[in-house]
Amino acid sequence: MQPGGAGERTADVLVVGAGPAGSTVARHLADAGRRVVVLEKSAFPREKVCGDALTPRAVQELRALGVPTPREEGWLPNRGLRLLGGGVRLQVPWPDLADAPDHGVVHTRARFDEALARHAQAGGAQLHELTSVTGPVVDERTGQVVGVRARPVDERGRKAGEETVWRAPVVVAADGVGGRLGLALGLHRREDRPLGVAVRTYFRSPRHDDDWLESWLELHDPATGTLLPGYGWVFGVGDGTSNVGLGVLGGDVGTVDHRELLRRWLAGMPAEHRFVEEEQVGPVRGAALPMAFNRTPHYTRGLLLVGDAGGMVNPFNGEGIAYAMRSARLAAEVVDRALDAGDERARERALHGYPAAVRADLGGYYTLGRVFVSLIGHPEVMRVATRYGMPRPGLMKLVVKLLANLADPTSRDASDRLVVALSRLAPAS
Repeated sequence: MQPGGAGERTADVLVVGAGPAGSTVARHLADAGRRVVVLEKSAFPREKVCGDALTPRAVQELRALGVPTPREEGWLPNRGLRLLGGGVRLQVPWPDLADAPDHGVVHTRARFDEALARHAQAGGAQLHELTSVTGPVVDERTGQVVGVRARPVDERGRKAGEETVWRAPVVVAADGVGGRLGLALGLHRREDRPLGVAVRTYFRSPRHDDDWLESWLELHDPATGTLLPGYGWVFGVGDGTSNVGLGVLGGDVGTVDHRELLRRWLAGMPAEHRFVEEEQVGPVRGAALPMAFNRTPHYTRGLLLVGDAGGMVNPFNGEGIAYAMRSARLAAEVVDRALDAGDERARERALHGYPAAVRADLGGYYTLGRVFVSLIGHPEVMRVATRYGMPRPGLMKLVVKLLANLADPTSRDASDRLVVALSRLAPAS
């Protein structure tokens, strides 16, 4: 199909998906003066499975994007992590960093994703909701992705109009864990990278305004006392509800009934929390956690992968939003430079800088995370680690810096220097 045909439209950059990664790359590029079109298959507001908690790294990305987070608009600040395990309850404040705030926030994904999408629109990006991308447009001569095919759909995903061809010199895949655009180019999930699973629901609870993120490092079956695989969380949302869920990051992902695991864990929770069926708001929902670069390369033939589409979830803690936004910011910087290149070859060379930038930023840290995932897949390892680690607050402060990627490279503190050194020494694979 030649450019300029019937039903064709153009842009400088096409972004497929308006989640945190897609909206972030769109706003940064719109701020740079680029004509950006975002194609989103759903309509806002729409629900996504998530813990709804944002660490200081995510707040840092929100600041870089220019998104305000006022409490009166539902952004509930948090001070750090409350860890429970080994019979110990320990509160570890977020560290004071030179390049990030000293607090996180909680904001439901329904509100969060819409806030970012509208922010991208306000910056000049065109957002087309209820628009399903059916596949890439590939130049038969060069093999390059030069656009996508898309059609309007209704809120149930049914066809609601005729297909349109969108063309652009750069296409960004922000289409989530399914990664349909990447799959269309033969980019399958890497089996040598971890894939976690998380399930969560909401409860009306007096704990809704808790300003600590609570993490349960041990999950026990109340009937047998058996240590269950995974970790749990309780995050106050501030609207009368708490987000309660659990994640499995190790080798048991494919064999565990995660909803039943959640039910068994909640059966042993204190009655005053009200985490009972009568107070539950909505169903239990689950989602995959694509970790540690589990789809690569992150750039090929005119297509960049950002966020979950490129497996950007932190393998240490299952956090995805901060790294979706971070990869999107890196992608925007590379794409902006590439669009200023003098010719197609120069643009292609510039775009190949994106995978290198992501590896340099997160590659070593994620290599460490893969080792961590392989260890915590064994409940006995977690038992020993919590038994001997939790009673030592100094050690747990170091652990929190490692798990949440909150070491300060400018600090002379020994724990910061150790985490930074480990990340730099680990191969960025």
